[in-house]
Amino acid sequence: MTGAEQRATTYEQLYRAAWGAATGLRSLGVRRGDRVGFVLPNGWALIVSYFATWLAGGIAVPANPLARDHELEAHLRDAAVALVVGEASSAAESVARTIGCGFLDSPAFEALAEMSPITTPANEPDDIAVLLYTGGTTGPSKGVMLTHRNLVTNCIQFAQWYAFNPGEETCVAALPMFHSGGMSGVMNVPLYAGATLLVFRRFHAAAVARAVSDRRATRLFGVPTMYIALLADEEGRRADYSSLRACRTNAAPLPPAVKLAFDNLVGREVLVEGYGLTEASPLTHANPITRARLGSIGIPLPDTDARIIDLETGEQCSTGKPGELLIRGPQVMSGYWRRPAETAAAVDNGWLHTGDVAVIDGDGYFSIVSRTKDVINTAGFKVWPREVEEVLYSHPAIRMAAVIGAPDDYRGEAVKACVVLKDEYEGRVTHEELRQYCRERLTPYKVPRVVEFRTDLPMTVSGKVLRQQLLDRTD
Repeated sequence: MTGAEQRATTYEQLYRAAWGAATGLRSLGVRRGDRVGFVLPNGWALIVSYFATWLAGGIAVPANPLARDHELEAHLRDAAVALVVGEASSAAESVARTIGCGFLDSPAFEALAEMSPITTPANEPDDIAVLLYTGGTTGPSKGVMLTHRNLVTNCIQFAQWYAFNPGEETCVAALPMFHSGGMSGVMNVPLYAGATLLVFRRFHAAAVARAVSDRRATRLFGVPTMYIALLADEEGRRADYSSLRACRTNAAPLPPAVKLAFDNLVGREVLVEGYGLTEASPLTHANPITRARLGSIGIPLPDTDARIIDLETGEQCSTGKPGELLIRGPQVMSGYWRRPAETAAAVDNGWLHTGDVAVIDGDGYFSIVSRTKDVINTAGFKVWPREVEEVLYSHPAIRMAAVIGAPDDYRGEAVKACVVLKDEYEGRVTHEELRQYCRERLTPYKVPRVVEFRTDLPMTVSGKVLRQQLLDRTD
């Protein structure tokens, strides 16, 4: 395990550190079922935090270290965390004080890892392992409850589908591990396969390209924007990718031109598009390694059922007809944390409603057509318009605001704000001023990249914004 800090850890050292930290967490009062929050970037401490929490019998609650104070507070307060692990003098520490839970900074956590391990109660397969906060399929951010069975099952499905060779893989870990795709694809699966992890605090095209070349990396799992960035970077284009084996991309649609360009750069097909969502641990579909199809998310993983239902009638759709994609399998969540109504709306008789519109072809390959909700998918991150709109409405110059996802070749979708100014502010507020206002109140990926001033917004007679009309007028 390596990265910006150039720290190397063996599996034996990681094992001892996780057990030692688990002992430390128990000594601090963490008991079975307690939630432990950690607000950390990719690195040694984050990986140890996950496994120490699980070994102590707790529930892991990872959070974005770049989130604003109020975002973190909502996240960690909802989870009712008993303890937060994070950087000293950070938002994590101030939020821990605000909500009245314990706080442990990174040096103190490292000290815990030196403790002598003690026996802790074993977890049951259906115990909750992690709460991952997401916009989900039915509304604003809520905690997805994934069990140990969910995680282990999806880890095995993932590793077998992509033909991991135990002990022979070197994997680039640049996706954020507080996110479901990073936790599973770049942490759990490589560790399960006994791989070497090249851990990066954040993705940087040139640094990742050098790592693939110099360390002969075999796996580079990411989202489409990562591959776009490598193609655009001079060092990224010069890198030697000949060591790469099948590399997964999902979280956002993979443009066919990007797949073809990266495969051409490598000299053979390596990019294999898949599909998943936090509520499914996350992977449910992937293209067969030797039979990938452009524009398709592939076929369901083993032990995973998928079907498409009519958006109006709920009846199963015929081949080629768009409808909502439903998933059933051992990786599907047990529900949303303390939200039984939302759980019942999302999971019906074992079938998870994804909120995505898809089609299936005659060979059983699935393709995503659009989204049933207003959620914006920007570079693999979900942004709910209402959250951004509420920030805009708090600005004194804004009379009306609507946030949509505008097509973007790099991110898939870019956050775009359509705003109507109050009369007294017309001509006195700039696009950049509004973007700066949002930067101070939102996580960076939620900040509108485009602000469009309008004289009005299309509305229904009942006062609802007609978002589709805004989308139809987006360049």
